[in-house]
Amino acid sequence: MNSKKVDKIATGVLYGIAAIIVLILASLIAYILFRGIPNINWEFLTQPAKTFEVGGGIGIQLFNSFYLLIITMIISVPISLGAGIYLSEYAKKNWLTDFIRTAIEILSSLPSVVVGLFGFLVFVVQAGFGFSIISGALALTFFNLPLLTRNVEESLKAVHYTQREAGLALGLSRWETVIKVVVPEALPGILTGVILGAGRIFGEAAALIYTAGQSAPALDFTDWNPMNISSPLNIFRQAETLAVHIWKVNSEGTMPDGPQVSAGASAVLILAVLLFNILARFLGKRLHKKMTSA
Repeated sequence: MNSKKVDKIATGVLYGIAAIIVLILASLIAYILFRGIPNINWEFLTQPAKTFEVGGGIGIQLFNSFYLLIITMIISVPISLGAGIYLSEYAKKNWLTDFIRTAIEILSSLPSVVVGLFGFLVFVVQAGFGFSIISGALALTFFNLPLLTRNVEESLKAVHYTQREAGLALGLSRWETVIKVVVPEALPGILTGVILGAGRIFGEAAALIYTAGQSAPALDFTDWNPMNISSPLNIFRQAETLAVHIWKVNSEGTMPDGPQVSAGASAVLILAVLLFNILARFLGKRLHKKMTSA
């Protein structure tokens, strides 16, 4: 058998494996959407959940998911941006930076339940925050920070060294070159990683069961004072998210229409994660074209 036939067979095998993986993923997504979309309507998306009655919604859980996501990104994005800039532009090649990168790799592979237990011990118990949005956001920061940091570092390293030389040749300091030349050039990759990280956070459940809590207290959407316990903006209240709600509905079995609620919530979660991924690709390509044409 000559090399051309071997190459064709190997290529066909690789295409076949890829097709099987895509088919499995597409089948799972299609199954979830097929079961869940008929249960989605405006009342389902806006009404609060009901425990022992038929007809509950996911309004509060959906709000909690987005609010927790925003708080987490406010905390984690600046930290990961600073860490990525340091590792890419300033860190020297020595045992310390090797140790930091190894630590980042280890943290990025930790199971989310371990991060949740860590958050429970540190933020819920020791810090005294209790089951709250801030406890969940801090735990998710540890969960998402390694991936965001690595994404920022790789995006900055992808910028050609001549861009840095051009900035320095124009009389800019090293810091000004990084901020005004390198970071804007790497912005498409950084933004793509941030949005993909947001989708990962939005679908997280295990880490939040032990930190943000498993209940969704009634919220007064006319009260926007973050100091009031019933205010949606209060970061020290419990906040059951959409992913936690799906787990809770299936584990407790206290809802008469639990299967329908679970299917609808799962479809909403899948659609939201798909939207994050599509948005990341769209904005990444849009910004890349804008940067290259400028």
